[in-house]
Amino acid sequence: MAAEIQPKPLTRKPILLQRVEGSQEVVNMAVIVPKEEGVISVSEDRTVRVWLKRDSGQYWPSIYHAMPSPCSCMSFNPETRRLSIGLDNGTISEFILSEDYNKMTPVKNYQAHQSRVTMVLFVLELEWVLSTGQDKQFAWHCSESGQRLGGYRTSAVASGLQFDVETRHVFIGDHSGQVTILKLEQENCTLVTTFRGHTGGVTALCWDPVQRVLFSGSSDHSVIMWDIGGRKGTAIELQGHNDKVQALSYAQHTRQLISCGGDGGIVVWNMDVERQETPEWLDSDSCQKCDQPFFWNFKQMWDSKKIGLRQHHCRKCGKAVCGKCSSKRSSIPLMGFEFEVRVCDSCHEAITDEDCGI
Repeated sequence: MAAEIQPKPLTRKPILLQRVEGSQEVVNMAVIVPKEEGVISVSEDRTVRVWLKRDSGQYWPSIYHAMPSPCSCMSFNPETRRLSIGLDNGTISEFILSEDYNKMTPVKNYQAHQSRVTMVLFVLELEWVLSTGQDKQFAWHCSESGQRLGGYRTSAVASGLQFDVETRHVFIGDHSGQVTILKLEQENCTLVTTFRGHTGGVTALCWDPVQRVLFSGSSDHSVIMWDIGGRKGTAIELQGHNDKVQALSYAQHTRQLISCGGDGGIVVWNMDVERQETPEWLDSDSCQKCDQPFFWNFKQMWDSKKIGLRQHHCRKCGKAVCGKCSSKRSSIPLMGFEFEVRVCDSCHEAITDEDCGI
C-alpha cells in the first residue's frame, strides 16, 4: 500500500513454493542460506536444523543439532558461515557451518545474559556480537576473544536490535515503546538519545544504512519512520494494520518497506513517496476548538459548571480536541494513514480528494 495518487495495483497472490516441517514446537527464527537454496531454523524444542533443497526439489534435513536450552534467536553470517544462537538460559552459542552445510562445529559460548536472549546480531566488520536479553541488558562481546566489552541497561525488555557499522550506532527497541540509540566504542558506550513515539511496545526494528532511516513497528498497530541521517528529527507514522506489527523488512534497491501484522496482512510501502510528517500531539486542559474542559480540569469544570470531556487528538494537526469537535474520520495516505483516523472538523473540511488518494 503506497501513497501515490495512481490507480490501485492488481492484487497478486503469493505462490507457496515449499513447506518445511522444521520443528515439533514454535520456530522462533528462520533464515534463508544465500546461493545454497537452504533454510536454517531454531526452535523452542532446543533444535537447530539446516534444510537443503535436493535434486528432487524437496527440502531435506542436512543438520539436526540439539542445544541444552530452547533456542530463542539467531544471527547467521553467510560470508564466514558463522551461526550465533541465543538461548533461553542466557547463553549465546557460536558455530561454524561446513561448506557443504552438513556439519556445524562449536566455536565458543558467551555467558551474555542472566535470562533468555531476545536478540543477537553478529557484526563481521568489527568482530562484535551484540545481544539483548530479558534481563533488560544490552551487551556486546568480542567474537575473537570471547570477552565482554560492555553493556547498557534498558528501560524495559528489548524486542528490537539494529546496528549501523559506519557510525557504530546501535538502535534498541523495547516493550515500553521506546527506542534507545547508543554510540559504541571498543569498551564503552554513550547514550545518544531516545525516541518515544509509540503507545505500545516496539515489536520490530529495521535500519536503512543508505538513506539513514530507522523503521520501528509496534503493538499499537503502527510503523514509524525516523529520519536520522537527515538530522531533521522528522517522524512519519504509517498506519496500515489492524493488529500489532510483527515484523519489518526493507528492500533498498526498490525503497520498499514490508510490514507484517497480527491481522494476517502484509503491507508494502513505497518509501519513494513524499510524505508529510506526523504532527506532535499538543497538551491542553481544554478542547483547543471549543474550550470545553477535559475531565481532569476540575477548576474550569467548577467555574463553568460544565462536565469534563474526554481528550482526543486530531491526526492531521495534532491539536487536543473533544469528541464533538472531532466527530469525522478520514484516510490520509500522504501522512501514512491508509485507514480512516480521527481528525478535527476544520481539518476534515480542508482534506481534499488528492489527500485521500482518490
